[in-house]
Amino acid sequence: MTKFKKLDKVSISIPAKKVLNQLLIENTEIESILKKASNKDEALYGMKSIVTEYFNNNPEAHKFYTNEISGRKAFEKLKWSDYAAITLADYINNAGRKFEDLNLNGKITGSNPIKFLWIAIKYGRGGATVDFFKDMLHLFRQLKGKSERTIPEIPQIEEWMERHPCGTDSEIAEIRKENRDRILKIIIRKIDKGELKSKKYTFDSTLSKEQKFLMALEWWNEKSFHLKFAIKSPDLLNEMLDGSLSPKTMRVLEHAKEAGIPFFVNPYYLSLLNVNDPEGKTGSDLAIRDYVIYSKELIDEFGSIVAWEKEDIVEPGKPNAAGWILPSLHNVHRRYPEVAILIPDTVGRACGGLCVSCQRMYDFQSGHLNFNLEKLKPKESWPSKLDRLMEYFEEDSQLRDVLITGGDALMSSDKSLEKILESVYIMAKKKKALNDTLPDGKKHAEILRIRLGSRLPVYLPQRVTPELIKILADFRDKASKIGIKQFVIQTHFESAMEITPESKKCIEMLLSAGWMITNQLVFTAAASRRGHTAKLRKALNDIGVLTYYTFTVKGYKENSHNFATNARACQEQLEEKILGTIHSTEYNDLIQLPSDAPNMVNKINEIRKKNNIPFLATDRNVMNLPGVGKSSTFRTIGISRDGRRILEFDHDHNRTHSPIINDLGKVIVIESKSISKYLRQLENMGEDVAEYNSIYGYTIGETEERMPIYEYPKYEYSLTKEMTNLELDNED
Repeated sequence: MTKFKKLDKVSISIPAKKVLNQLLIENTEIESILKKASNKDEALYGMKSIVTEYFNNNPEAHKFYTNEISGRKAFEKLKWSDYAAITLADYINNAGRKFEDLNLNGKITGSNPIKFLWIAIKYGRGGATVDFFKDMLHLFRQLKGKSERTIPEIPQIEEWMERHPCGTDSEIAEIRKENRDRILKIIIRKIDKGELKSKKYTFDSTLSKEQKFLMALEWWNEKSFHLKFAIKSPDLLNEMLDGSLSPKTMRVLEHAKEAGIPFFVNPYYLSLLNVNDPEGKTGSDLAIRDYVIYSKELIDEFGSIVAWEKEDIVEPGKPNAAGWILPSLHNVHRRYPEVAILIPDTVGRACGGLCVSCQRMYDFQSGHLNFNLEKLKPKESWPSKLDRLMEYFEEDSQLRDVLITGGDALMSSDKSLEKILESVYIMAKKKKALNDTLPDGKKHAEILRIRLGSRLPVYLPQRVTPELIKILADFRDKASKIGIKQFVIQTHFESAMEITPESKKCIEMLLSAGWMITNQLVFTAAASRRGHTAKLRKALNDIGVLTYYTFTVKGYKENSHNFATNARACQEQLEEKILGTIHSTEYNDLIQLPSDAPNMVNKINEIRKKNNIPFLATDRNVMNLPGVGKSSTFRTIGISRDGRRILEFDHDHNRTHSPIINDLGKVIVIESKSISKYLRQLENMGEDVAEYNSIYGYTIGETEERMPIYEYPKYEYSLTKEMTNLELDNED
């Protein structure tokens, strides 16, 4: 007997039966169809008649379903019930499909929701859970118009935003000072006892306690102090947090240590965690805490994590999943024709801390990324390798955007970073010279944008010094003269609670160097609470940062604790982010922002005031998908017996891809938790789940158009259509 036949014989639970009974009470037509059906095929045929009737009465929904019409504008015209009809049609047409489920280590998951309903009604069996039946109950309510989506009014969204404090609030800032002082006193004590050793950070035996503390306060402003005394063990973490971690949390952290998961939290970032919640602000640091405290699921999976981004798997001489031939095993990542990611062989391969839901956890698992800062310092071979990488960029016909990251670009020393930027400058200059020899229509793309990917403005703002600012400003000045037009620091604030007086000063300094700063948020469960992301957008705009992407958590079971469903990402986009929407006639104001980074705060304030909005919704809510890139264009084509949705993603048609995109087809993502399980998680965070009622209805999505501010400037000549460094299997 197969696994699925065995499941067909499993009785459904009493709670599941109660939800099923409610579904039948509300849908007598469906009850009649399924009870009369003598087998699953008759059940499917009967349910198909309901969908056919709906599409006959709603032809625009049918056109969207069949892709006769598509795109964001067509999506926005759909009625709430149209979503349900399209989803039910997809459930029927994909009935019986089986999928590799990497949440279950590659085991097979099947989807046949009408069959699951039929078996449950006829025999009280089928193994479907209460979460499955809740999802189906909401689907039929939506189809029949018994549930409607109500877009929240502005005062409601603003009330949600007010629930979440900011790290620059005076009360929060005082709490962080207390945390800092407690951590420093522990470090001083351990230095005195010889438990922490450093040639640089040491005390003369004649100093008093007060003198030692004042000296340590000065050290607090130095990057090297925080890296030297980063917390690397659960016991020390708990001591620094005044013993506030629960026994259960400590057991989890000990298991993480035994599993070999790196642990690295610097004192500054640790000072952002609450030992005691501020009055009326319970859970205000939860989004930060979930970035530091490992989950049981991550620990269980560590060692078995598979690469999410297939194009990151590189074999020398062979094309990656997107078809690109890369010059190095670990130094260049590439998906799109215009963009290449450069990961240097420097300390920039490390980070200022390990984010629990890091997209490169696969590389930490292999040991390729780590926190051994001494071993990561550049070797003698790095300069020659860097020259070779620049030759690859120089000869590429479509490349115009270089993202230097890691790890973390700003973890590199000033000297290393200056060398990398100088090499990029020379490469860009050579590309420009080459173009002088090529005819119009055969010219290559020249470098238009340089980005530095760094979380240090959040993790370790002490890294940003006058010396670094001079390097960045000098590079911008000379690079501008050879045609590079956009200079971007791409950072990652997860919560408004991470915006502190220190990070605010850091941002001010970076803007003064003429670099625009954009933020990429990972939409974790804690960050997905009502108003949390909207408040972050506002707080970032207040200090001159523009939002760039809001990413649904990637990965499989290892990230399930932090995973917020794609339905919630769509809900946030259409019910909260909408507050910051500006009309397309105002886009010209946005386009001017990158050229005047030092005045970013004033410029953003002018646009917000002109449009009477609290923040600029310049980010796109997407998922970073294996092979096809960033997209939120999906349909829910199936649902497992335990209520986990099975999504079929298409690529973003708004941007250029490798030609291989036409052969990759759709990407299947099986979510790691059901909508109901996600809501229970929110409830455990203190949320009122009634505020999320419409979440079940978001079964389809369509990628937002990219804001013009993030588009590349136009060339004054015609580019070649040839793509170099590309190899496709179907080529002759």
